[in-house]
Amino acid sequence: MPSVPPFVFRYGSILALACALTASFSLTQPSWAALGIPANAPPAASAPLLAQTPNSDLRPLAQGSSLLSVEGGRRLMEEAERAVSAQDYNKAEEKLQSARQVLNQVSNFYGDLAGAFSGIDSRVVTSQRDKAVASAQMRDEATFRLALVHRAKNQPDLAVPLLVQIIRSQNPTQDLGKRAYQQLLELGFVDIQYPRSASPTP
Repeated sequence: MPSVPPFVFRYGSILALACALTASFSLTQPSWAALGIPANAPPAASAPLLAQTPNSDLRPLAQGSSLLSVEGGRRLMEEAERAVSAQDYNKAEEKLQSARQVLNQVSNFYGDLAGAFSGIDSRVVTSQRDKAVASAQMRDEATFRLALVHRAKNQPDLAVPLLVQIIRSQNPTQDLGKRAYQQLLELGFVDIQYPRSASPTP
């Protein structure tokens, strides 16, 4: 009986292993269907999923329930407003603190994106910059309401730093900046009227 070269056994073992893997793969295909993924999906190169994503309503952070968004900050502010109406100032303070944090993070993220795309794509820069400004505006509004809550709780020392932050962020010429300065005047932290009272007509 002629001897069988060792490579024949090795080849046979490899062939058996390949068959086993093929059978195993065919058994795992139904699990893809269970996940909603077609077993005969085309190659990734012919399915531009990334290009389709922006127009999809299924994007997680595009949903109204997302907290990391302007809408998320607005919901927290609305919850704080209801708490104020119920004179639950502690809950209102908690919600406004959360709103400030969320909106500040969102504004910073949009600002970072605008800076990253500067000189690359002006459309992205404009879009992200506008979102950063809108988020910052709402953050400052939440900060102003939080200062009012501190006033209602007879905590002027906690209101002053918030009001100064608003003026620094908004500029004293803006409406919210003027309102913040007026609060500082009413608290007695400043003593110069701004804007100046109109001079009486002679």
